[in-house]
Amino acid sequence: MADNTPTCMSSETILASTVAEPFMQELKTEVSSLDQAPKLVGFLANVDPAAKMYAEWTGKTSMEAGFQFELRQLDKEDLEEKILEANTDPNVHGIMIYWPVFGTSQDTYLQQTVAKEKDVEGLSHIYISNMYHNIRFLDDAKTLKSILPCTPLAMVKILEHLGVYNKVLAYGNRLYGKTVCIVNRSEVVGRPLAALLANDGATVYSVDITGIQKFTRGAGIRLRKHEVEDVSSTLKEVVPLCDVVITGVPSDNYKFPTELLRDGAVCINFSSAKNFDAVAVKEKAAIYIPSIGKVTQAMLLRNLLRLRENQKTMSASK
Repeated sequence: MADNTPTCMSSETILASTVAEPFMQELKTEVSSLDQAPKLVGFLANVDPAAKMYAEWTGKTSMEAGFQFELRQLDKEDLEEKILEANTDPNVHGIMIYWPVFGTSQDTYLQQTVAKEKDVEGLSHIYISNMYHNIRFLDDAKTLKSILPCTPLAMVKILEHLGVYNKVLAYGNRLYGKTVCIVNRSEVVGRPLAALLANDGATVYSVDITGIQKFTRGAGIRLRKHEVEDVSSTLKEVVPLCDVVITGVPSDNYKFPTELLRDGAVCINFSSAKNFDAVAVKEKAAIYIPSIGKVTQAMLLRNLLRLRENQKTMSASK
């Protein structure tokens, strides 16, 4: 007689530190071979306890990996001037700002005052444009690497670690056949991430309060750029189709409806809030990653090294 007793899904919780460790070891090795450790300067122009904690965490991680780190605390009205000074300081190799500063569109302006040569967060206009158009270098000679925003890049590295990217397929096509849902469409993380994954071949459903958009890779002459369309589908309709569900809702009150998940899905949360119920998600997901902060930190330092390489290349060409 067949045993019809339901079996429990075997779920694995993977910590960001596990994914970040090989990257941190690689960074330490690279930095130890340099004559001078790259210097990262962080600007803190607010009194937000979370921002200060993140700044301290950045400093600790940077120095443990062998980098130089300097936190500069200042009044927000002086921030633009100090950014411009750091832009031209040859002893500063990377710059980041702890947000929010004004909490308005002025913050976007301030971000764009950071020289692209020192923007470790990868948020300068040229980097965002290159990312959306799937352009990987800053120059025609392909000697200067274009960097990616830290959190979306961290997510890509996590998906590679988990084997969601298919290494048998050609580079740039390794998410072919995969379907992803991202509950966040911010300009800093959600939208760039949807574009990155679509550019690698995935079908991505991008969800926010205004509705759902579908990101896919373009065809023909548009192959290098993703395409976006508004769809009338609901979360209930798209989530069961998805191999991966990623959440980034910055609210402790939001919980993703785990009953919609397909069995064996990969679930990743990048919000500081816990968007998944830790018990409920394990009943459906094969893999659950509750936070990605340490991988993001590793990508920040990885970007710093890439910028330092670009700076050396530009100096040598003068």
